[in-house]
Amino acid sequence: MSDAQLAVLATLRMHGRRTITALAERERVTAPSMTNMINGLEEQGYVVRTPDAEDRRRVQVDITDAGTEIVAQTIKRRDELLADMLAELDFTEEELATLREASALMRKVVDR
Repeated sequence: MSDAQLAVLATLRMHGRRTITALAERERVTAPSMTNMINGLEEQGYVVRTPDAEDRRRVQVDITDAGTEIVAQTIKRRDELLADMLAELDFTEEELATLREASALMRKVVDR
């Protein structure tokens, strides 16, 4: 799975269903590129498309249980890898506190 695909799944996991246009804008890609990505994710069983309740010409994209699970597994693996890397560097408590603060600030950037 590419980082771009994982980013789309993570967005759907955090923020719920979205249109392809909204996903494309968030990821800063064209709508046709996002459509191709959603097609691939749908083929793998990670997302489903549902007709928009207000405008039947639009579709909403939802993450499936399988998509949620792959995001959770990937986050867990990345967290474990990062923890191992940090443990090897022998940071002081003050340095670790700085990293935690920086992490919280970066989360704000990602969540916007």
